[in-house]
Amino acid sequence: MNVEPYLFFNGRCDEAIEFYSRTVGAQATYLMRYRESPEPPTPDMLPPGFEDKVMHANLKFGDMTVMVSDGNRDGGPQFQGFSLALSFPDEAAARTAFAGLSEGGQVAMPLSKTFWSPCFGMLTDRFGLGWMVMVYQEPETP
Repeated sequence: MNVEPYLFFNGRCDEAIEFYSRTVGAQATYLMRYRESPEPPTPDMLPPGFEDKVMHANLKFGDMTVMVSDGNRDGGPQFQGFSLALSFPDEAAARTAFAGLSEGGQVAMPLSKTFWSPCFGMLTDRFGLGWMVMVYQEPETP
């Protein structure tokens, strides 16, 4: 069994895919637009101009897939009650990702040394999505 997040960007999915590709190297491995659906939505379900929006896409972050869409078009994206965690093997990669993700966003905790990581920080990106960026370090056995 897999648990995969499904994020709704309410009309900004193309922008999000480009942003995550540029900042952390995410790759879109599948993308379908509403106009490409084998069963097109009814006109009352799809507002004018939404035909070219992303109906569904798979975005690969390392070994993990995050599903994304322009669906749920009521207002802007609302990501509350969770964050996505990115673990890197070294500090340089963590710093690069943190700097990229924080463009147009808000840093909640700058990257710094913690008891669980030599480099850890938290931010909310330009879409309102929370991120925890860290260098992974095996916990010491007591």
